[in-house]
Amino acid sequence: MTLTNFIRFTFKSFIMFKIQLFLLLAFSMIVVILGCDKIMPNAPEDFEVLDGPIEGLTQEELNRFGKGDEAFGEVFTSENGLGPIFVANQCASCHAGDGKGTPFVQFTRFGQSDSTGNQFLNFGGPQLQHKALPGYSPEVLPGGAPSTMLIAPAVSGLGYLDAVEDAFLIALSDPNDANGDGISGRPHYNNVPSYVIFRPNSIESNGKYICRFGKKGAAYDLLHQTSGAYNQDMGITSLFEPIDPYTGLEVDPEVSIETINNVVFYLKTLKAPIQRDVNDPDVIAGKNLFNQIDCAKCHTPTLQTGYSPISVLSYQEFSPYTDLLLHDMGPELDDGYTEGFALTSEWKTPALWGLGLSKDSQGGVYYLMHDGRALSIEQAIELHGGEASNSRSLYNQLSPTEKLQLLRFLESL
Repeated sequence: MTLTNFIRFTFKSFIMFKIQLFLLLAFSMIVVILGCDKIMPNAPEDFEVLDGPIEGLTQEELNRFGKGDEAFGEVFTSENGLGPIFVANQCASCHAGDGKGTPFVQFTRFGQSDSTGNQFLNFGGPQLQHKALPGYSPEVLPGGAPSTMLIAPAVSGLGYLDAVEDAFLIALSDPNDANGDGISGRPHYNNVPSYVIFRPNSIESNGKYICRFGKKGAAYDLLHQTSGAYNQDMGITSLFEPIDPYTGLEVDPEVSIETINNVVFYLKTLKAPIQRDVNDPDVIAGKNLFNQIDCAKCHTPTLQTGYSPISVLSYQEFSPYTDLLLHDMGPELDDGYTEGFALTSEWKTPALWGLGLSKDSQGGVYYLMHDGRALSIEQAIELHGGEASNSRSLYNQLSPTEKLQLLRFLESL
């Protein structure tokens, strides 16, 4: 074989080898892809998760939702503003999967026992920052301070709750129990910070406005709630909340207005939880029992939004199972602490939507009530005193089958 032929033969062999190698790699990739399709879990359905945007957002709104989502998960360190004393280093650490928190990430509020205001602001109130950066000391609860332990609520569907008009809530209220049913829910009229932008048709009373967010319903809107969380949970100042929790002095903003507004937009446009198994006979029977034992008198099934600058939220009927009002829950849940003008035994009715998905963000078990003390829905019902005492008694009179049907309904929410 001549040198020329040898070179030609070698070159052809090399080309054939490359082709065979390419085909082998391509075949292997196809096998891997097909195999992954069989062994990888399917993406969860919308009704199986709490996160995700409301349907119908514009592309611009979806882009802003994404920015807010990213900011919600941002991890803070000393380099970008954390602390020096704090409770958590990111929003998502207390709201995993946009769901409820757990006793492992509890936070403590302290300093107020009546409507005269917080008497421990000079001692670090209203929130205990129990963690600190190296070189700093975390706060300790001052002696004699009234306090309560809380777990974070789920944050899905908040835009709908924010868009309910004040007049709608007033129509649900019965502060003097005029109908004699033992239930006297009332709106929480509270002082609001100067930076809030009042929602359309807000109703004022003696310089106070109806608030609806937080366990006591003491925060006016999601900007109020979010700015306070950045400040009190993470020790991060903003133009809205410029006072540093550690020094008590006004300092330069550590988070931008744009970032906070993006997080607020994200919270407003998170989709509402989707009920499951709606056609299950036990779920249907449980829903009827829910109404029969008067649970729906506080956990109002359906609310209506008014106008919202986010068009998909305007004039919508939705089913959160809350009236957003304060109710006296009796000595069982009276821990001697309050916010705004709520009594120590009063709590805002928590929304029940998403209840059945709570365990997904709580390590596979329930931590219910304001502090997570109830480890099951049954335990939560038994802790309902005060205005809910009659419903608790009616629940205890149900047959075992009826109790299971009621629980089946609640877990479908």
